[in-house]
Amino acid sequence: MTRYRHRLPQLADSLFLSDGGLETTLIFHDGIELPAFASFTLLDSEEGTAHLRRYYATYADIARRRQLGVVLESATWRANADWGARLGYDAAALARINRRAIDLLVEVRREFETGKTPVVISGNLGPRGDGYRSESRMTASQAERYHLAQIRTFADTAADMVGAFTLNYIEEAIGVVRAARAMRMPVAISFTLETDGRLPSGDALETAIRRVDAETDRYAEYFMINCAHPAHFEHVLAGDADWIDRIRGVRANASCKSHAELDAATELDIGSPEELGQQYRRLKRRLGRLSVVGGCCGTDHRHVESVCLALAS
Repeated sequence: MTRYRHRLPQLADSLFLSDGGLETTLIFHDGIELPAFASFTLLDSEEGTAHLRRYYATYADIARRRQLGVVLESATWRANADWGARLGYDAAALARINRRAIDLLVEVRREFETGKTPVVISGNLGPRGDGYRSESRMTASQAERYHLAQIRTFADTAADMVGAFTLNYIEEAIGVVRAARAMRMPVAISFTLETDGRLPSGDALETAIRRVDAETDRYAEYFMINCAHPAHFEHVLAGDADWIDRIRGVRANASCKSHAELDAATELDIGSPEELGQQYRRLKRRLGRLSVVGGCCGTDHRHVESVCLALAS
């Protein structure tokens, strides 16, 4: 049991940063090949583990210098059964790699945590299928059974919480929350949004948040938005509806291109870190409970630091 599992400090509304686009940083900036976009495979070598440690240390150092908290997401977005099988990992190997990913973040926490920089460790999981498309869907019960194994592994580690990212339809999110509740793990749900501000399934963000809450007794600690540019979704956050207060985190893309355009791109579009910071500042006016900020595709430490500067000012 860790000291943050039952009292996540980011719920106190102080600013916490997270990391940027892990996979796009590794591929485009560091020249590392990631089969199936899976960064967890790096944990199987000392060189790969050291590379990930340096990556996380960059963000933890920003947090410590700026006296902010930090939520570190493990490199396990693809470390579930279907994606693992494609890469030659059976259930035992996946459990081992998920534990190793959390152990790495424990090392980073020991090095960087201070009284003014709490370090929260989040066991990261992604969708069973593609993060951009929702053609193949599970029922909520199927999703609960599918994601339970990875969440059970996280529950036996020093992870403080579970973070489910790039979910693109409602039933999978419900299943993840139910699995986390079964393991008594705090959980945050982050939805992918398209250029129209809707989930790839076509559902409105409001509908998704309300349904997940209604069918899980509001067990999720909070919701997030990731893998979308602020220009794609800020228009759906108008007003002061209660569901908007459930959104505490944003990890936006650097580029305002669509998912289809990003999929086809051969070069990384990093946009403007300074402009992204100002866009987060505008989002803060709409998201009064925004407390966890980071980046997704195309972003790196420059974007995250720019966001922190904009919000601090």
